[in-house]
Amino acid sequence: MTTSVAPAPPAEQAANPAAGRPAALAPGGGLRRRLALRLLALLVLYVLWEITARVMRNPTFIPSPGAVWDQLITTSTTHDGVRGYSGHLLIEHLGISLRRIVVGSAIGIAGGLLIGVLLGTVSWLRVVAEPVITFVRALPPLAYFSLFIIWFGIDETPKLWLLAIAALPPVAVATAAAVHNAPTHLVEAARALGAGRRQSIRDVVLPNALPEIFTGVRLAVGVAYSSVVAAETINGVPGIGGMIRDAQRYSQTDVVVLGLFAIGLSGLLIDALLLTAENRLIPWRGRA
Repeated sequence: MTTSVAPAPPAEQAANPAAGRPAALAPGGGLRRRLALRLLALLVLYVLWEITARVMRNPTFIPSPGAVWDQLITTSTTHDGVRGYSGHLLIEHLGISLRRIVVGSAIGIAGGLLIGVLLGTVSWLRVVAEPVITFVRALPPLAYFSLFIIWFGIDETPKLWLLAIAALPPVAVATAAAVHNAPTHLVEAARALGAGRRQSIRDVVLPNALPEIFTGVRLAVGVAYSSVVAAETINGVPGIGGMIRDAQRYSQTDVVVLGLFAIGLSGLLIDALLLTAENRLIPWRGRA
């Protein structure tokens, strides 16, 4: 005796769109499929890494995953009176670098927002200052880090200045473009309702520019992450970039790889937090 399941009636399918979909196309099925693909990709990368390390047989060139794992344990604990790496645990190195990145990025983002709004609303200022912003954006961080060391010494100040200057141009450029291209009819409608220049910028232009501004913010944080090793080149220990630099001097490739993983994974986490904040604060993005 066979049992057949009748398809859902049209009214039921309209009320429950997932009722008539294949499992692979349902929201839950798509999420599981993406997760499975990512786990499979990580497994393939791990196997390729392990095979390459065994074929090369040169831990200074390519350390094995096991060697990097051992350094994770060593740098995260105190063993035989030795605490972590250079007297600081891995989490402490990472925490100090993240604090520098957050503070430096915050300064750069705030400056970029202010400059971007001015460039987007004052035409003559945009003509004068836009080439300067482009010039700074084209400079590699190490190109002006030496100047900051001469001006501010080797403590925290030059590191924060470097990260701030690196983070400022993406936000300034994105904000200026978004503000300058704000819908004219919305601005004119606000003016017709009695809004002044500042009020129309605050209530109309900036909300409309938020999607592009958030894109610039995410780019700015990424640039700050890529600049942290340069920022911690001088007197960077404790700090994850300083740890990488110090390990490179002594050819401790496993420590270098561990530091890169720490920066990359923490960067993924912060980018996910920024993306979540963007989706919550700008729910209308991508909608007609």
